[in-house]
Amino acid sequence: MMQSKLELLREALPYIQKFKGKTFVVKFSGKVTEDRENLASLAEELALIHQVGIKVCVIHGGGKQLSELAQKLGVVQKVIEGRRVTDDDTLELAKMTFAGKINTDILAALRQRSTSAVGLSGVDGNIVHAEKRPPKEMLNRKTGVSETVDFGNVGDIIEINVDLLKLLLDAHYLPVISSLGADRNGAVFNINADTIAAEIAVQLKAEKLILLSDVNGIYLDPNDESTKLSQISVDQANELITSGRATGGMIPKLQSLITILERGVRSAHVISGSNRNALLSEVFTDEGEGTMIVGGS
Repeated sequence: MMQSKLELLREALPYIQKFKGKTFVVKFSGKVTEDRENLASLAEELALIHQVGIKVCVIHGGGKQLSELAQKLGVVQKVIEGRRVTDDDTLELAKMTFAGKINTDILAALRQRSTSAVGLSGVDGNIVHAEKRPPKEMLNRKTGVSETVDFGNVGDIIEINVDLLKLLLDAHYLPVISSLGADRNGAVFNINADTIAAEIAVQLKAEKLILLSDVNGIYLDPNDESTKLSQISVDQANELITSGRATGGMIPKLQSLITILERGVRSAHVISGSNRNALLSEVFTDEGEGTMIVGGS
């Protein structure tokens, strides 16, 4: 047992040397943060990565916690084709949940591991400049009729300003950013956390974008563990789409990751946010843990 642990340390060394001074952007889903033990374990892994000289920036959402709070307070939620309509009451709850409870819980878990983290939302330092999403024509699958849907206080990103994040990262702080943004008039919007993480990764010229997901990677068949893709290139990912081997929800996920890599991020990873040591295994071992997509062929 001791020998195997020592071998893992040896295996990690070249990766530590390779990534020292580079930037990792890590996106948490709400589900990742709801279990205290799981969050404490992830904070420990992030603290280790940060401690060896890698710059880490965390972005988080919190849709599940928002839905739970809305239910407790009797605020009715409307979800259309998997997308939440953010009315004024829901936006107030999103501010409380994202920039309040979840952000503070992550900071507290990192503080327990002596990591200097700073809590932010996309509104701080004008990080996320957004505008209200215009009404959109959507097909009602129940009726088969198209409807005009107003998603309320949901925003689309216009620009990402990473000046504040660079200052913090260069000063050895770990920024933790909740998925809110604002327009020039100060109107606040609920924004998809995956989108914010992707745009921040591009603007920071990140070495890695790591998505902590409910699943441990991308699968050709979600019901068959053996079809998990361990490592593929952008060219191979495109071939999966054009050949029809990629199906369903896998297609937009691959397309979004391909776009990120084409815009300069060195690699993108999809791993489980609830498997202990998954993050360390993905970053510091040859075998990895989830799915890694890299540029080139």
